[in-house]
Parts: sequence; structure tokens; C-alpha cells
Amino acid sequence: MHNPKLQFLIEEFPRLLLTLPPDAPGKWGLMNAQQMVEHFIDAVLVAAGKIPVPQLTPEEKLPNMKAFLFSDMPFQENTKNPLIKDMPPAPRLADMETAVSELRRAFKAFIESYKEDPAKEIINPFFGPLDFNGQQQLLHKHALHHLRQFGIDA
Repeated sequence: MHNPKLQFLIEEFPRLLLTLPPDAPGKWGLMNAQQMVEHFIDAVLVAAGKIPVPQLTPEEKLPNMKAFLFSDMPFQENTKNPLIKDMPPAPRLADMETAVSELRRAFKAFIESYKEDPAKEIINPFFGPLDFNGQQQLLHKHALHHLRQFGIDA
């Protein structure tokens, strides 16, 4: 695989997640480790177009949002996501291993959804229409955010 960010997402990120106990608390936020993995599965499925979502960011703010997306600036701690309730839902999968396995499956669906047309754009609620490169950038930035949340340096 020649794409370092995609390789990280597919290989390294799941391996790092498996080092966390499912009930490990984050340094910030309310999700435990398994809830975070399940949240990330949903984010990958949004990027794959499997969970359609409306664009929430007004068009005039998208250029600044995309500039941030492609910058080296990390997401802030406790970034509010209006699509997530105040209290995280109970884990829906049996255990952490199952959750990480489902995450790997979601990454395969993501890659498959762009296989025919990497320039295809899928709506992200915060960053608007993103092609494969944009979605991958977002997932990588998002993954690093959650690894920091759980005290893992990557």
C-alpha cells in the first residue's frame, strides 16, 4: 500500500485500538474506548456513503472548514458534534474485538465505495462534499484525535 495515511488507518489504527480496555475512559469526553470505536465505525460508514447525512455547515463556511481539514491543526479536545447526543449510547457490539473487526469491515466498505471513482464526492456533515482524498484526510485526522483522547501517541 503506497498511501501512508490509508495504511495507518487500515493497519496501525485498529492494532492500537486493541491495546485499549473496552471501558477505558478518555482524557476528555464521555465515551469509553469501545463507544469511541463504535462512533468511529459510523464515521467511516458516513465517509463510505453507507450512512447518508445532510450537510450542516453553510456553504460560505466550507472553504475555511476545508482549509482546516487539510492543515496540520488537530481537532480540539471536546469538539462538539451535533450528531452525537450528550450521553454516548451503550455499546452495541459484544466486545472490543468485535468492534475493531467491524471497524476493519467499515474501512473495506470505504475503500470499495471509491474504487470505481476516487473523485466521487460524498457529503460529510461538517466539511461538505469530499472525494476519496478528502475523506481519507478527515478519517486520519479524526483517528489521531481519538488516539490522543485515549493517551496513545501515533
